[in-house]
Amino acid sequence: MTHLVLPQDANPAGNLHGGVILKHIDTAGGVVAKKHSRTNIVTVSIDRMAFKQPAYMGELLTFKASLNHVGRSSMEIGVRVESENLKTGEIRHTNSAYLTYVALGEDGKPTRVPPLALETETAKRRYKEAELRRELRQKERDLEIGGRVCLQKD
Repeated sequence: MTHLVLPQDANPAGNLHGGVILKHIDTAGGVVAKKHSRTNIVTVSIDRMAFKQPAYMGELLTFKASLNHVGRSSMEIGVRVESENLKTGEIRHTNSAYLTYVALGEDGKPTRVPPLALETETAKRRYKEAELRRELRQKERDLEIGGRVCLQKD
């Protein structure tokens, strides 16, 4: 997916607003999730959003999204953003993020998604890395839930 950075996307210094990048990252990831699941999907989380370098007005952003992991109803999508200076041709890696989506059935409740075919070594590596991130997310949720319970008892 591509997006040309226009004046309404940038601050007075000509830097792209982070929210604009987030919107397009979510859209690119959502397209991959919807295409895989063939259902409605919802964004559950955005993890590890990295702003590595700024993007500027007049540059062309390219959003590259890949399906990394599939659970019962959830999918992790990795999105890489590259910014191209259209005058010089220079391409920079500006952003990366991991997003989790859940597939919804006709009743609006989570529904099963097809398994992920791991056909390349890259796909296998991404799947293993995604499993580690999934475990970390679960541990973080457990800590948050534990923290709320402790606060309620006080």
